Amino acid sequence: MHPFRKAVESRDLDAVAALLADDVVFTSPVTFKPYPGKAITAAILRGVLRVFEDFTYVREIANPDGRDHAFVFTATVAGKQLQGCDFLHFDDDGKIDEFTVMVRPLSGAQALAEAMGAQFEQIAREATEQ
Repeated sequence: MHPFRKAVESRDLDAVAALLADDVVFTSPVTFKPYPGKAITAAILRGVLRVFEDFTYVREIANPDGRDHAFVFTATVAGKQLQGCDFLHFDDDGKIDEFTVMVRPLSGAQALAEAMGAQFEQIAREATEQ
């Protein structure tokens, strides 16, 4: 099992943050503008784990060189089931420098957007505390 998957599934947020490059760029499934930087990305991921219920990775797909991974997941947000995928790219040091999330269906994405919107004040605060 990949260290990222292991960290997320065990909800070890320190281990997840340790895998992020300082210049990581997080691309959300519900906002247009990407979020650059380790502090905001780690804070967003903490927020996501607060709103996801029944989160489970169901598949892991990797490029043979180990630099690109796709982690397919299922979760529930506010009673809406969703499927999603974390697309990760790893830099030369083995740190995540690109983190893109996609989710479906639209009703799940909308529930996620609403739930994360409610978290964003806390996320912003957490990002500045790091």
